[in-house]
This record gives sequence, C-alpha cells and structure tokens, in this order.
Amino acid sequence: MSARPRPAPPSGQPPPARAEIADGSEVDLEALAREVCERYRAEYPDEEGRYGEAGMAWCRHDNQHLVNWAVLDTRAYVSLDEQVAWLAKVLEAREFPLDRLARDLDIAAAVVAERVAGGDAVAAALTRAAEMVRSRPTFL
Repeated sequence: MSARPRPAPPSGQPPPARAEIADGSEVDLEALAREVCERYRAEYPDEEGRYGEAGMAWCRHDNQHLVNWAVLDTRAYVSLDEQVAWLAKVLEAREFPLDRLARDLDIAAAVVAERVAGGDAVAAALTRAAEMVRSRPTFL
C-alpha cells in the first residue's frame, strides 16, 4: 500500500478572522482556532506524520469556520448542524475519521467556554454539533 500524498494547505479566500456574538462582543476566531488545534494535535500527534504542517493549517482554517458557524447559529443566521454535516461529508469522502471531527468540536466547545465571556450558547452549539456527528454512522 502506498502512502497517501499530504494535502496542500488551504488556498483561496481565507476564513473569517472575527465574529460578533449576540451580546455585541467580538470574538477572535484566529486565536480560538489556534488553541483548539494545539489541543487537538496534542491528542492526535499521529496527524503530524499523515498531514504535516498543511494539516495544522487546515485545522485552523476549519475551526475558524466552525466557531464562526456556531456564533452565526446562535444568532439564527445559519444552521450549525447543516454546516457541520456538509464538512463531515467532505472529510469522510477524504477518509478523515469522523470521531476526530466530533472530538475537535468538543475541544472547540471547551475553548470557547473557557476563553469567550458570554460564549456559553456558542459552546453549547458546538457540543450539540459534536453529538450530531457521533449520532450518524455516515454523511455520504
């Protein structure tokens, strides 16, 4: 079996850097995503070998979107579950383990709960999305 090629880093339009939660406070999505990815990589050090630095770039990219979608979900602008289901479908098609996506959402919820004053609803949305991912055997 040959080794899979490492993914290219994200390109195109960058993810949002900031979001505004319901109370009007601004959230630094870049800082939150960095912390989520540091914790995630500590739990899954094998991803360094599989994905390299591009994997960390994708982690930050995706988590900026995930937290932003959670913020927007709490403001009734988007459905976090729909956005996460779309991402899960893409990741599953690329053979990324969905249990790791669910765990990433748990970590994101913890980071938001710890770092964002007034972010309880955002953290709860991320936790619900993790449960949704775990509840489905496939997204394909």
